[in-house]
Order: sequence, then structure tokens, then C-alpha cells
Amino acid sequence: MSDSARNRANGFETMGNNKSVFQGGGASRPGGSGTASGLKLLGVIALIIFLLIVAFNSAYKIGEQEQGVLVTFGKAQAVTDPGLHFKIPFVQQIRKVNTTIQGFSIGYDMNTNLPNESESLMITSDYNFVNVDFFVEFRYSDPVKALYASKNPVEVLKNASKSCIRTVISGYPVDAVLTTGKGEIQSSIKERIIADLEKQNIGIQLVNITIQDSEPPTATIMEAFKAVETAKQGKETALNNANKYRNEQIPSAQARADGIIKEAEAKKTERINEATAQVARFNATYEEYVKNPLLTRERMFYETMEDVLPGLKVIIQSDGGETQTVLPLESFVGELSVGTGSAE
Repeated sequence: MSDSARNRANGFETMGNNKSVFQGGGASRPGGSGTASGLKLLGVIALIIFLLIVAFNSAYKIGEQEQGVLVTFGKAQAVTDPGLHFKIPFVQQIRKVNTTIQGFSIGYDMNTNLPNESESLMITSDYNFVNVDFFVEFRYSDPVKALYASKNPVEVLKNASKSCIRTVISGYPVDAVLTTGKGEIQSSIKERIIADLEKQNIGIQLVNITIQDSEPPTATIMEAFKAVETAKQGKETALNNANKYRNEQIPSAQARADGIIKEAEAKKTERINEATAQVARFNATYEEYVKNPLLTRERMFYETMEDVLPGLKVIIQSDGGETQTVLPLESFVGELSVGTGSAE
């Protein structure tokens, strides 16, 4: 056999061997089928996870002390009803706002209670310095405006509070700031802050602002003002005691005055009745006097003498020498001649 024929035979043999190899490779198809099943399982798992994510993003809950803002393509809508709500996942977003009363301090650190003189140091109307600490309470009134009307509404409220505090404090003397004017100062500051927030309309509401502490910046001045405060408290105590004594004495004095008035009224009535009786007697005597003047004068004389000299006895002698005793007359100075009569 020639060399070329031999090479051709070897080539055909090699091709036959390769064909058997290819056929042997085709026998491993069951393994490829397992890979496809695994891919299908992974797809199902991914689909379940996606559906769970969609389900979790479709519902949200608003608490009793919360309000929400539902944003749809940039448009915000307030959600104020508590409970479970639904939204379109990946299209709508929910942002929650705490509506409970919250607070912050001015003039000191609320956590460490350390002073912050840059906030507390203020000047009064009489050009004195004083340290005043405040506590501000607020709540969110409009969740949409609270989230979108300003970047940080709490910081806006704090700056407005500082401004109003310094404006009001500068209108009062230091004595009022430290002692008697705190209530009035708090009310004035609150009114100013509320008016400022209404103008800015940022969805935050002031609940209250209170003075936590006020004191002079130096220890010496602080002691002096404490002494003033003690004296004022003593003054208030004295006034209260005086008012108490007055309230106790006024009823008893009124009762005594009423008694005096009643007694005077009784005496007045007695005097009027007595005078009325005397007038009646005088009128009766005058009527008798008009009828018989001589006898009336004599009777009046005898009655008067009886009142003036109750121990006298008057003996009247008649023209015929006979005597008649008219009134009792007793001797008191010996013998005394009385006209034609005599006294014993």
C-alpha cells in the first residue's frame, strides 16, 4: 500500500474515533437538565422575594400620636387618620411626623444641665446683665408644612424664641426679671413667638415657654438680689398678716357699730316718746289753765314745790280763822312765815 493510501486510511480511522468521542459526550445530557431546573428554582425564589418586597411596601401604619405625609410624584398629601393604610409601592413614599409635645432648652444644656452663657446672658432696660434660662415646648401642627415649608422648623422656632426673649427682656428692669415680673415676661414672649410663627407658617406650634431660672452674672449681685427677694417676701407676709387681722377685726367692729346704732335708735325713740308725752301733758295743762288760770297756777306752784321740797307741809289759814291743810309741809328751817299762812 502506498504512503498516500495509508495516510488516508489513518485519517478515516481518526475521524471515526472523534465521532465516537462526540457520541460519548452526548450521553451527559441528564446533567444539563439539572442545571435548568436549578435556574427555574432560583427564578421562583426571586419572584417570591420581589412579591414580598412589593407587599411590604404597599402598607404602612400611622400611630395615635403620629401624622404622615404621602408623596406621589413629588406631590405631598397629609395623612392624619391613625391605623393601617396602603400605597403604591416604589411610586408613593410615606414620611411620618411625631405630633406629641416636645421641647428644647435655651440658656443651658438639657442633657448635662450645664449653662450656655452665649444664650442666657442678656441686658435689661436699666443696663444690667442677667442670666435667664428658658424651656420651650412645641408640637407639629401641619405635617406637610413641617417637612417642606422649611429645612429645620425646630431651628427656626429656636431662633425666633431667642429673638423674642431678648426683645422682651430688654424692656424690663433687672429687678422685674429676677423677682416679680417673670409671669408677665413669659406671657409677652409667648405672644410674640406665636405671632412670629403665624407669619412664617412652617407647620410648628408653640405650646408654652417658661423661665427655668434667672440670676445675676456675679455672686455678689446674686446675694444682693436674694436679700431683696427675702425682704419682698417679708413684705408680702406682713401684708398678708395685716389683711388677715383686718378681715378679723372688721366683722367685730361692724357688730359693735351696729349695736351702738341700735342703742342710739332706741334712745332716740325713747326721747321722742318722752317729749311727745310732755307735750301732751303741757297741752292738757294749758287747756285747764285756759278754763281757770288762778287755780291752775296754784296747783302748778304746789306741784313744783312738792318736787323741789318734798318734805314740806303747807297749811293755809282761811279768813275766818279756820285752817285747812292742803299739802304736806314739814318744818325744815324752823319757823317761816308764808303770806297769811305759817310753816311748822
